[in-house]
Amino acid sequence: MAKAKDSPKEKTNNKVTANGKASDLRNKKGRLRKRFYEAELERLQLELVRMQYWVKEKGLRIVLLFEGRDAAGKGGIIKRITEPLNPRGVRLVALGTPNDRERTQWYFQRYVEHLPAAGEIVIFDRSWYNRAGVERVMGFCTDEQYWEFLHSCPEFERMLVRSGIILLKYWLSVSDEEQEARFRSRAEDPTRRWKLSPMDLESRKRWVEYSKAKDMMMAHTDIPESRWYQIESDDKRAARLICINHILSMVNYQDIMPGVLELDERPPGDVHYVRPPKDQHIFLNEYFLKS
Repeated sequence: MAKAKDSPKEKTNNKVTANGKASDLRNKKGRLRKRFYEAELERLQLELVRMQYWVKEKGLRIVLLFEGRDAAGKGGIIKRITEPLNPRGVRLVALGTPNDRERTQWYFQRYVEHLPAAGEIVIFDRSWYNRAGVERVMGFCTDEQYWEFLHSCPEFERMLVRSGIILLKYWLSVSDEEQEARFRSRAEDPTRRWKLSPMDLESRKRWVEYSKAKDMMMAHTDIPESRWYQIESDDKRAARLICINHILSMVNYQDIMPGVLELDERPPGDVHYVRPPKDQHIFLNEYFLKS
């Protein structure tokens, strides 16, 4: 086994690091500089790979749950987490509107089937907390269903933790001004316009209602067994680094990543094999080189 390696504990935000003073890490707008961000992201993503080897080896089960305002940057963080990982060991769950059958089930039932088996990491992009947020604000659930959720959710999560699941819950906070800027950017960009759903547009009108719902949710579900970890995400780069660094600090992993693999020499070619003529198959041309 490779030498044990502690999880990185150092924070990269507003701290003096080997790269220089905190003031050197941010640009004139107060956002994290791209050069530092990319270097630190590369380091943290390598640690995520090391962590995944350990998760698979020890049969750990991890649930990462992301909630927050629309356009708070959940997708960007999730993308940076999953980018370097083996897709066979990490799954993204982003459930749509429940169908008629699911509406008659126990509320948590459709989420339970997506929980991880041994050696798996499951990421929920939105989760059972829909009931405490959008369903409450938009009137998609009854008062009885809402209060039952706030009562049941802590018990549900205690069961998950007692079963051995590592449950990490993240709430991304974005300012009103930054959310509006991101909405307008998406509205103007045809490649990102799909990110603006009718529900997102409606949420612009209900900022205070969502704030009240979030406060009530935190009051009932921020329990010792499964705390909420809140990240201010106006600076997307900083939020991504903070989140990944925290995930690594919460999993007591060791470095068992294999060393450099030595590949054997290729066997000699088969002198009797003749490749079929290319004109018998369809090959796609480099369209961008056409005159």
